[in-house]
Amino acid sequence: MTAIEARFPLGAALTLDLLDADPYAALARLREHEPVSWVPVLDGWLVTRRDLCIEVMRDAVRFTVDDPRFSTAQVVGPSMLSLDGDEHRRHRDPFAWGLRKPEVAERYTDAVEREARRLVQALAPAGRAEIRRDLAGPLAVNVVAGALGLQGTEPGVLLGWYDEIVAAVDRVSVGGEIGEEARAAMDALARHVGQTIEHGDGVLPGATSTLAQSEVVSNAAVMMFGGIETSEGMTTSLFWHLLSDPGQWAAVAADQSLAANAVEESLRLEPAAGRVDRYATADVELGGAAIRNGDLVIVSLTAANRDPATFPDPDVFDSARPNARAHLAFAQGPHACVGLHLARLETRSALTAVLEGWPDLAIEPDSTPPSGVIFRKPRSLRVRWDAPGPGTPHASSV
Repeated sequence: MTAIEARFPLGAALTLDLLDADPYAALARLREHEPVSWVPVLDGWLVTRRDLCIEVMRDAVRFTVDDPRFSTAQVVGPSMLSLDGDEHRRHRDPFAWGLRKPEVAERYTDAVEREARRLVQALAPAGRAEIRRDLAGPLAVNVVAGALGLQGTEPGVLLGWYDEIVAAVDRVSVGGEIGEEARAAMDALARHVGQTIEHGDGVLPGATSTLAQSEVVSNAAVMMFGGIETSEGMTTSLFWHLLSDPGQWAAVAADQSLAANAVEESLRLEPAAGRVDRYATADVELGGAAIRNGDLVIVSLTAANRDPATFPDPDVFDSARPNARAHLAFAQGPHACVGLHLARLETRSALTAVLEGWPDLAIEPDSTPPSGVIFRKPRSLRVRWDAPGPGTPHASSV
């Protein structure tokens, strides 16, 4: 054991398998005893206490995303995700403007709610579904296509581009190559973005007032990545939490005013992105740890959201928790999620549509709990309900 591993034995004991499957107890021990700990398996510092996580995310001077090791930037190019300061604002602002809360409410509410109802109604006669692949994933793809003005692209084609880009980011993050398939996906996305800029309207053509076309493409890839991956996970985990506790499901079904807070509580208990990465720009002390210039600093949103100093009984899902919205699932500081209002609308719309369209919903026993080192969600969430008989009108059409 090295000297630094001896200084942080709890961090040294962590394994990728533990972080993937059931990290909560280990993260709680770290938060109490080693709130900033060196974790060899991650080759970086893991921050688990909520106040320290906020400090790192808000301080883009000492803790930056602008580093050549940032894997997403290697695949898609510089974007709002991998820049700080004035350049970050130049890339982010054209997209953020149209995704503010009032704009989302006005421009997207009807379309997102309609799409959620359409998917639920199409599945209703079957009486069976897998939430992630049949509802959450298709909804996320269609919503992000609409938000980016890519309605002319088949959802399956868009999802194919996304899959290749995500796979490349995963490969690069462990020292692999981008790959020809991912390069082809980026080229295809670039062509489609170019066509949208030339012939369409909305956020992508508008972004060219401050961004080069290649920069618009990079940010479109980032928006697609975030809009599909994290929204799919966010929706799937909400149904996991509610259906795993029949009392919570019954409470929300009886009082749908709890739906919005249930979304926040699910985000608290299981953020779709379990961590965000930063790089130290100088030698710095944080939580008793001496971090060196250039070190990777990993903010554990999963751990911060279960900090008992802020959330009593932090491992319990409570759809009526009064401070559920104090979670950090959308991050904080300059890199707070640009699409948080649209993501909330999407997940809430899926819940409302299912409550109306799938009566007596129950979880199947072969469903799997959330997992993932970085992006956490149930990999399979199978459900069943009472399907309407022939000639029976659908609940939402009565």
